Amino acid sequence: MIRPNILLRLIHINWVLVIHGLDEIVLKTHLFRPIRYVAFITPSYWLKQKTEPRGVRIRRALEDLGPIYVKFGQALSTRKDLLPDDIADELVKLQDRVPPFSSDIARNIIEKELGMSIADAFAEFDSTPLASASVAQVHTATLHSGENVVVKVLRPDIEARIRSDIGLLYELARFAERFWPDAKRLRAKEVVAEFEKTTLDELDLVREAANA
Repeated sequence: MIRPNILLRLIHINWVLVIHGLDEIVLKTHLFRPIRYVAFITPSYWLKQKTEPRGVRIRRALEDLGPIYVKFGQALSTRKDLLPDDIADELVKLQDRVPPFSSDIARNIIEKELGMSIADAFAEFDSTPLASASVAQVHTATLHSGENVVVKVLRPDIEARIRSDIGLLYELARFAERFWPDAKRLRAKEVVAEFEKTTLDELDLVREAANA
């Protein structure tokens, strides 16, 4: 039995797939097949199906689904043993860039981790992030000693969100292996497991760097 929150997210994912013309699984899954008939009335469905190669459509779908799916696509781009060249080459273009979160939140996280105020920790702290990605964002700062440093700040509640999205990827892999013949050959669940390990290892490294 699929939990309601998982079901709603699966419906959203299938909607994105249909809008980008990636609806083979949707057509073979009775639960989600009606989504395609709703999508027929949206101009973007027809425009993207007619004008974009499949690799581009897959990349754009992952971008629409969010940062964790972008990272998953990046991981897949290195597996040319699993993907056709046109798809792998397009997934390489995925960029792990997301809007920054509030500098006030970043400052609060830093102060909580360091156990002191920003003013006590740094002579200067730039509230505008130097870079922002799915797991963390980076700020520049100057220590009281005059040394320039970069401060990596984990996104709030990022681990819970990562685990939730990875759980959903497992659900999608199970659906794919049930309804899409190529999914078993591509070892969909094994690919998700490998991505889970890599992502959680990266999270640990970022956390260690942030706490150093």
